[in-house]
Amino acid sequence: MSTEKSYPDIHTHIQKLMGQVQREIPSVMEGFGKLHHAAVGDGVLDPKTKELIALGIAISVRCEGCISFHVHDALKAGATRPEIVEAIGVAVLMGGGPSLMYGIEAYEALGQFEAQSGAAQRAGQDSEARAGAISAD
Repeated sequence: MSTEKSYPDIHTHIQKLMGQVQREIPSVMEGFGKLHHAAVGDGVLDPKTKELIALGIAISVRCEGCISFHVHDALKAGATRPEIVEAIGVAVLMGGGPSLMYGIEAYEALGQFEAQSGAAQRAGQDSEARAGAISAD
């Protein structure tokens, strides 16, 4: 486990590679995309809950790329930090020591995505403030 990993970068890198694989095996990737959409879309369980479940499974099966995607997608679906941290705890319960190590990876990913989101929000607020100052002139 390394603190040098950047989960937002891992997410972006995997998205790029998935695009390349899509060009090579479009029918497989299209099928996977449909499965993903059907599995995490609205149903009896809401998408946020489904992403938290997926994150727990990602931790338990020790899939770093999956952790990156499901922390990102859980946040996007409206999961809060305490909800994600609690999901990490449930994954640790189910997977023991190895899940604890990957739960720590998910925790690190959460902090990185939150920092990235906060920086983007601050940049947006700064541009709005500059635009407001310019229009006031």
